[in-house]
Amino acid sequence: MSSVRTSAKVVLVTAACALALSACAGNSKKKPRLAYEERPVELLYSTGADRLDRRQWNQAVNYFQEVERQHPYSEWSRRSILMQAYAHYQGNDYAEAVADADRFIQLYPGNPTAAYAHYIKAICYFEQIVDVNRDQAATGQALAALRDVVQRYPRTEYASDARLKIDMVNDQLAGKEMTIGRWYLRQGDTLAATNRFRTVVDRYQTTSHTPEALYRLVESYLTLGLLDEAKRNGAVLGYNYPGDPWYNDAYKLLTSKGLRPAVEPKSGGGGMFRLPFTRDKGKTVAPPEAKETNVAVQASKQADKKTIFRLPFGKKEDKPLPAPAPETPPS
Repeated sequence: MSSVRTSAKVVLVTAACALALSACAGNSKKKPRLAYEERPVELLYSTGADRLDRRQWNQAVNYFQEVERQHPYSEWSRRSILMQAYAHYQGNDYAEAVADADRFIQLYPGNPTAAYAHYIKAICYFEQIVDVNRDQAATGQALAALRDVVQRYPRTEYASDARLKIDMVNDQLAGKEMTIGRWYLRQGDTLAATNRFRTVVDRYQTTSHTPEALYRLVESYLTLGLLDEAKRNGAVLGYNYPGDPWYNDAYKLLTSKGLRPAVEPKSGGGGMFRLPFTRDKGKTVAPPEAKETNVAVQASKQADKKTIFRLPFGKKEDKPLPAPAPETPPS
């Protein structure tokens, strides 16, 4: 009986140790916060901006969080939320950056700098897009968020960058459809493959995958015995991309079946230009910069006269974000 009790005690002690270790491990992942020490808002904000310039993202976040914690009703508190989002983004902590952006949008939906919050949220989704062989959930989120930026703020620099990225996202989604369509072809399911290639032509016709999709439709319709459809898609391919290698292949395929294509292929025309899918944080616009001359900070509170609104426009290691429109700082 005593041996049973001893075994039970060992099990309980072991379980308690395991729980303690797991708790320690979980806590070690949390970012350390600054010890509370009351400081002027100007000092906290300018120190956070300095840490951004030094690319010390976690430290920058800590100082901007302190602005919110110690001075929650100040103008600096509102600005600090966007700066946290930017710092989290640059530190690849996209979930936190999106949370910061959502918080800003909830608290200040009518503020002019809400445009930046929508933009940086979209860019965070864009940064998480994976290759076409994997799930494209983030791609769909990115597309919806980028379109939202264009719709809400069509004449801003955010919209200009969003339009470029929308083209990249569409190319990515078309590539996913092509990957699935080719897989169906290899499995011998020509009808299912045809549906995928048709989606590319109908929905993503301005992407670099369109010439191949049209060729695959020619190939699939010939396999299905739908000769008129094969000729029609071959003609569309020839009229739009007469010098593309995919049309050369389609032309040979049609003529080998005794069908005469509507367009002769052009030599030396080259293929369709493919928009490269790139991520460059150095081109991302930083949060809004206010003019130093408008900063009303008493000399007694700022002995070293550090610039309060100085923002990180230096290029990142490999990321980009547009900044919100300049605002007039509080007097």
